[in-house]
Amino acid sequence: MLKIAIVGASGYTGLELIRILHCHSEVVLTSLTSEQSAGKCISEVFPSLKGRCDIVLENLEPVRIAEKADIIFTALPHKAAMEVVPTFIELGKKVIDLSADYRLSDHALYGEWYEPHLNPANLKKAVYGLPEIRRSEIKGAKLLANPGCYPTSIILGLAPLLKMGLIDLSSIIADSASGVTGAGRSAKIESLYCEVNEGFKSYAVGGKHRHTPEIEQELSLLAGKQIKITFSPHLAPMDRGILSTIYAMPTDTVTNEMLVRLYREFYDGEPFVRVLGDGNLPSTSFVRGSNFCDIAPLVDTRTGRIIVVSAIDNLVKGASGQAVQNMNLICGFPEISGLEGLALFP
Repeated sequence: MLKIAIVGASGYTGLELIRILHCHSEVVLTSLTSEQSAGKCISEVFPSLKGRCDIVLENLEPVRIAEKADIIFTALPHKAAMEVVPTFIELGKKVIDLSADYRLSDHALYGEWYEPHLNPANLKKAVYGLPEIRRSEIKGAKLLANPGCYPTSIILGLAPLLKMGLIDLSSIIADSASGVTGAGRSAKIESLYCEVNEGFKSYAVGGKHRHTPEIEQELSLLAGKQIKITFSPHLAPMDRGILSTIYAMPTDTVTNEMLVRLYREFYDGEPFVRVLGDGNLPSTSFVRGSNFCDIAPLVDTRTGRIIVVSAIDNLVKGASGQAVQNMNLICGFPEISGLEGLALFP
């Protein structure tokens, strides 16, 4: 059995990792860390785990954690991850990092959007972990940068169009709405029930959201040209889920039938991408709790624009589920192991 440590297990992504890995037949959880809750049983922090996972949370001591694990998931805030990841790598461990610390290949760009990078040497070695796009590279990864939730929904939504050169690269607009868990588990006024319930708001509009350079980096690689997009995130009054509606102008005449065929051919054989057609549109309620990404491409015949709608669960395909999918690829397990569960509906 593969031994697994989760560093930062008391957040929502940590909990989701535990939930998924508990059902994985090839792994065993050997260590969970939490600076705030060290000494407590994880089921005290998350009562939903009682009787299923009762591991005592530890302080983060990298050498001691590495001794207990073959693969380490780091579910820490940015900066905190890059302070410990180098030690794990030096000790020969494979790391799947769910923070933003290793997603941007250019350390100067990271510094512009976050702060100076502490570990640029490993930044160059990290593999961006979007399986549908980087599967062959992921299989040999020792340091895996798990994609952000918004980027996952947008990149998968646009990849077929970019690879085929079917859209004007200067015309891309992405409007995305996320559930409140996307803001993490720490207490914030803007995430309180009374602040969120019965409301729907935009934030970080005008190219200010930190996922913007990640999205543009990966879209540019797919297109073979530098891309800038207009990305507007929104906070929706729901626990989890992301719905992205993406707009672009085509470079040639296209029809709904052509787009659906293109997307189905592009994602043929992908276990977690479902391409919808015949007027069906994605909903966050149809992917909730699952590792699926539902995508529907269509043409606005009045304006000529292509519209792509994609839906994911931000905690699963947008974080922990994709991290386990990447672990499966790295370890040679069946890609769907631990991820076979259907969406929770209603």
